[in-house]
Amino acid sequence: MSLIDSSYGKANVKFLKVKRDKKNPKIQEVLQANCQVLLRGNFDISYTEADNAPIVPTDTVKNTILIEAKNTEVWPIERFAAHLAKHFTTKYNHVSGVEVTIVQDLWNKYEVNGKLHDHSFRHQGSETRRTFLTYDKASQKTTIVSGIKDLKVLKSTGSMFYGYHDCDYTTLKPTEDRILSTDVDASWKFELQLSSLDDTMQKARDGLFDNVYNAARKITLDRFALENSPSVQATMYNMSQEILDAAPAVDTVSYSLPNNHFILFNLEWKGISNDDLFYPSSDPNGLIKSTVGRKVTAKL
Repeated sequence: MSLIDSSYGKANVKFLKVKRDKKNPKIQEVLQANCQVLLRGNFDISYTEADNAPIVPTDTVKNTILIEAKNTEVWPIERFAAHLAKHFTTKYNHVSGVEVTIVQDLWNKYEVNGKLHDHSFRHQGSETRRTFLTYDKASQKTTIVSGIKDLKVLKSTGSMFYGYHDCDYTTLKPTEDRILSTDVDASWKFELQLSSLDDTMQKARDGLFDNVYNAARKITLDRFALENSPSVQATMYNMSQEILDAAPAVDTVSYSLPNNHFILFNLEWKGISNDDLFYPSSDPNGLIKSTVGRKVTAKL
């Protein structure tokens, strides 16, 4: 038998960092993150021979994440992910690759007396910003997938569903007007010409990752609101196309959208006609996924 694949590291390393304006320290920004770093490399003997000599302890990985978060820029999360990948593959010769996952909680400033307060924030609920970066030292290949998760949206009209396949198992009734609600899980894979992790960090400083995130989030919300949706499938495809048009650095866009169902109460037993009182049904629920890219690939 042989060890086919392995990686290890530290998960759920959490911090909140405060950035103070240099001219007015009371003007501040915050970034709350949950980090996971997994290392790849010449660690086989730790599995096959119980020899711990090559292992960089996971506690060391945790300490490194926190120290580097203190000593370097963590905005945007893609930049910090690249910085961590560079640190681990530079400091430890036997580390050949790194996988970094960062999940950012969203804190936005809120208005007080008609203007955004300098250092008070409101949490945006379950919605998070995410990035997943992999780096291979031998090939110097960097892969970055960023996204949004758990962006909860609902519209009370402007959604249809009819013309679907009907058979002897079908009970669903067609409708030209329904509630549409979902928890958006969207991600986009970058296609960048990068010669090093320093290039990735420079792209971050230039605003690339923030710009794509802001565009993708706005497109998702705008298309959801404005399109008279014939189906979740059609709407998610249109969102993906629009993101690809707006972001040349993105190669593929993926969505995973659950149907959060709201079902009319049946009040006929009371002699009441009902078209505006619904109850939320958590399960079972529809789940629709897609990946849209610039390249045409053969379907097997």
